[in-house]
Amino acid sequence: MRGSLRTVRGARGALALITAGALALTAAGCDDGDGGGKRGSAPAPGASSDVIPHTVRLPKLNGRKLKVTAVWTGAEQKGFTKVLEEFSRRTGAEVAFVPSGDDMSSFVGSKVAGGDPPDVAMLQQPGVLREFARKGWLKPLGDEATAELAKNFTKGWQDLGSYEGKRYGVYFKVSNKSLVWYNTKVFGGAGAQEPRTWGEFLDTARLIADYGIPPLSVAGADGWTLTDWFENVYLSQAGPEKYDQLARHRIPWTDPSVKDALARLGQLFGGKGLLADGNDGAIQTQFPTSVTQTFSGGEEPKAAMVFEGDFAAANILATRAEIGKDAKVFPFPAVGAKSPVVTGGDVGVALKDGPAAQALLTFLSSADAARVWAAEGGFLSANKNLDPAAYPNDVLRSIAKALVSAGDDFRFDMSDLAPASFGGKPGQGEWKHLQDFLKNPGDVAGTQRKLESDAAKAFKS
Repeated sequence: MRGSLRTVRGARGALALITAGALALTAAGCDDGDGGGKRGSAPAPGASSDVIPHTVRLPKLNGRKLKVTAVWTGAEQKGFTKVLEEFSRRTGAEVAFVPSGDDMSSFVGSKVAGGDPPDVAMLQQPGVLREFARKGWLKPLGDEATAELAKNFTKGWQDLGSYEGKRYGVYFKVSNKSLVWYNTKVFGGAGAQEPRTWGEFLDTARLIADYGIPPLSVAGADGWTLTDWFENVYLSQAGPEKYDQLARHRIPWTDPSVKDALARLGQLFGGKGLLADGNDGAIQTQFPTSVTQTFSGGEEPKAAMVFEGDFAAANILATRAEIGKDAKVFPFPAVGAKSPVVTGGDVGVALKDGPAAQALLTFLSSADAARVWAAEGGFLSANKNLDPAAYPNDVLRSIAKALVSAGDDFRFDMSDLAPASFGGKPGQGEWKHLQDFLKNPGDVAGTQRKLESDAAKAFKS
């Protein structure tokens, strides 16, 4: 999953409601008409799609072909495929999923240049949506999709999918990316408690290191995870006003507030024995591995904690660890006055005209589509009409309630708001320079200069 962020005030209180134990879901019956059957609890994972309530009417599209692209692989691709299968079952459309790879911007650009773009793309960055809309590649939402979006999402999420007053996108999958997941067995053995502040977090890490297990698993091979680390530290320490200024490049990356955030992050990345496999190993660790090595390995997991969003739950479940028992979560520790909560998301847009693409975006705007993936785990929705019972356990349910209850009081992932050349491409911009910082956490000034040089170029283009 690629990141995206926003500040959700009051989330610590909501997250404090997290309780142990995954709860089974109860299937709810409904009729099979497009006009909407009974609304009730979501089906259990693996249940027939016939029990999914219909709250949105979709057209019959028998024989129409639809290509959909997204960066998702593994468990995320599996979850999204179930959504597409439900759409196909209801409409008769033939849907093909086309993996884009990490560089969605380049992938779509090459397809547009070749005259054969996908019908629908799931973009990770609002900056990419604006870029595509500015180039004339996107088709505005039709009346049905716009109405369904307005019914189920707050104005803030609608505006994020807009450009120059026109609605283009549906934020189907979102994330709370201010979470730290931990192995309860390691915490118990080390006598560690959930930290609330950055100082307590470092003390907890050192305690676990002394216990004999590296405290933290870092996915340095995926540059997007490092932008998430920086943004959480920066938002909490510098505050939302500075965050907004840096996100728009109204202040430079050489600003003292960036120096302070990198120095704090360097305390962790440069701490002796704090990273699984050390800095050299962390830079080669991909996100799925960073999660699974924290919750697998029998008596000796490779780390005690891993930072990332709610979507890490899918990787945790793949290890057969039980969320709420073997794996628990706490909010990102407060570096400044309060903990940050940053969220992001994947936005569906149409690159071709036609009823099939518009029907899929209408479906993705509905609670019906969100319910399909929510039952699988590893998914979070900003859809205010999705019944929280759709989520498979209390942990995800509490995270989802915190996000939805925030309304429009949020901040989005800074790197995703930036031009793709700076905030969203492997091997360049933020991803590259923060990877270099992970290798050499003492080079704060050099990292700032490189970030500012690339940001200045990207925001001028």
